[in-house]
Amino acid sequence: MSWIKIISFNEAEGKLKKLYQKVTGPNNNVDNIMLVHGLRPHTMVGHMALYKNVLHNSNNTLPKWYLETIGVYVSLLNNCEYCVEHHFTGLQRLLGDATKANQIRKGLETHKPEIALDEKFSQGLKYAEKLTLTPSEIVKADVEKLQQSGITDGEILEINQVVSYFNYANRTVLGLGVSTSGDILGLSPNSSEDDNWNHQ
Repeated sequence: MSWIKIISFNEAEGKLKKLYQKVTGPNNNVDNIMLVHGLRPHTMVGHMALYKNVLHNSNNTLPKWYLETIGVYVSLLNNCEYCVEHHFTGLQRLLGDATKANQIRKGLETHKPEIALDEKFSQGLKYAEKLTLTPSEIVKADVEKLQQSGITDGEILEINQVVSYFNYANRTVLGLGVSTSGDILGLSPNSSEDDNWNHQ
């Protein structure tokens, strides 16, 4: 489950128990990426606030399935199987089209998102790739390509923040040996309210 000590839902007390209760899924399941914060609960507060606002805020205008697609691609680039499987399952659920989801995954795995997505969404993923692999090489022209493909500046910010979040999440998982053992894949917050973290 992790290379460091995990405090389970049943073992948790006080503030940690209350935080776990906020992120539970069915049968009080807490994803391992959240459990790994148990020794420093304040870091889970920061993690969930970032995750919730970047991916599940009603003020975002890009489709939620596309934001999940960005997360899957960043996680593939970082070889983070945990996040790939969690968020690909979420992507499938949000799309409601297994064939389309599998086409998207094939495009991501071959670094050819254009085989499944239009120019606008493909350009966003190319930006995500460069920002993940060679961030210091990002230049103004990369943002201008996004603008020219029809992505608004607010949406560029959304993409940037999803890419940044997943690089953080991937390094949390990979750096602490977090596995999917015991997790229920593909759950996400069922409300866009900032303080509702419950997973369904």
